Amino acid sequence: MATKFNWTCPYCSRDSTITDSNYSSSVHSFDKDSKDGHLGVITEVTTCPNNACKEYTIVAALRKARYNPNFQLYGESLLTWKLRPQSFAIPLPDYVPEPVKNDYEEACLIRDLSPKASATLSRRCLQGVIRDYWGISKSRLVDEINAIEEKVDPITWKAIDSVRSIGNIGAHMEKDIDLVIDVDPEEAQLLIGLIEILIKDWYIARHERQKHLEKIIGVAGKKAEQKKSNTSSKPMPNGAA
Repeated sequence: MATKFNWTCPYCSRDSTITDSNYSSSVHSFDKDSKDGHLGVITEVTTCPNNACKEYTIVAALRKARYNPNFQLYGESLLTWKLRPQSFAIPLPDYVPEPVKNDYEEACLIRDLSPKASATLSRRCLQGVIRDYWGISKSRLVDEINAIEEKVDPITWKAIDSVRSIGNIGAHMEKDIDLVIDVDPEEAQLLIGLIEILIKDWYIARHERQKHLEKIIGVAGKKAEQKKSNTSSKPMPNGAA
């Protein structure tokens, strides 16, 4: 059966349709008298079709296996491994501060392995974003969040406040950001998603706006120089001094 599915590259974020020319899979089946019986490990490699990217992903999954009558894997994955890239973190541009990038990427990497450690890193990352972007530094994260309420658009503030109101995350926004709190993977992902929104709306939007304005200024400058050059090169009327 021919391969064909929609896919978003985790490196360049380009949406594409994957076919057999970009995808391969392999299954290693085993029993060897294991407590779970017949199992299979499937590995899948997908290469980005974008010529400017050409990165590749590698994932593996452990699943139940059987002969019915031919060999097949079935059921949900018992274990899943993201081998490359190792997490679902989106690539962040170089102009995002390094400490913010490091905390974000590590929070993504350990979200499922240790949600509470992931949430701790995300809270520290959130504080780092607020302090760097808005230049606000207070003793508690909740006070820093409150200080930007009038500075951000209502929907962004609502997203921040919504995450702040959730269970242990909300209860510990008012305490030390390095305090490890009990959360589940879904709650940890809410914090990660909030950070991604803020980075996109603040850092990336500001950078794109600056680039666009600089382009306008550059084009206007060139037009002004051309106009000046054309004016100075026109021949003077007869009899003009």
